[in-house]
Amino acid sequence: MRKQLEFQKVIGYEFQQTGLLEQALTHSSYANEKRMKKHSDNERLEFLGDAVLEIICSEYLYHHYPKMPEGEMTKMRASLVCEPTLAYCTKELHLGEYLLLGRGEDHTGGRKRSSILSDALEAVIGAIYLDGGFANAKEFVLKFILTDIEHKQLFFDSKTILQETVQGQNMGAISYKLIGESGPDHDKVFQVELCIGSRRAGTGEGHTKKAAEQEAAYHALLRLKEQNH
Repeated sequence: MRKQLEFQKVIGYEFQQTGLLEQALTHSSYANEKRMKKHSDNERLEFLGDAVLEIICSEYLYHHYPKMPEGEMTKMRASLVCEPTLAYCTKELHLGEYLLLGRGEDHTGGRKRSSILSDALEAVIGAIYLDGGFANAKEFVLKFILTDIEHKQLFFDSKTILQETVQGQNMGAISYKLIGESGPDHDKVFQVELCIGSRRAGTGEGHTKKAAEQEAAYHALLRLKEQNH
């Protein structure tokens, strides 16, 4: 209960129906372990939150990018509501610390797992929507998800954007090389080096090789931007 009160302070929203918040933070592994009644976990709230998030995102892009064509808006929305973006947004909230997880899931790094974090964030959106209506859900999304959009898009589309940039300037082929890994099997951290041609252009690390490559591409992009200014 204390954790839930703390989380409400973090997000700046006070629930009238605290059961909704508890459900939003309850992973199926915890519900199964505690033999809770059916649908006590956050999966149904996640389903609702996903739809609410999509409409808030669509409305935001429609009003803030009046000259952007429909296809571009669809691509941008997809990059904003995808699993890695949502998991990234939960860092500021320290959402992983507040989740109710089964022991096995907890011990194997569930609090840092992108799929669990992104699902829980959508469940929180669904819970706020049911508890306080669309306006409160929208305020939460604008505050914690739809901020610094260009930066987020650069980060999450970094491999694609880098590929287009490098090809456009005929800079050579991009290659990613695993240069190290650390940590136990359930919580590994991978280090990746990115080269453009034979030149080292960036490094990155992450809990998956793909995430490490994404971060390396992001650093390479930032470096290229600095050089071009």
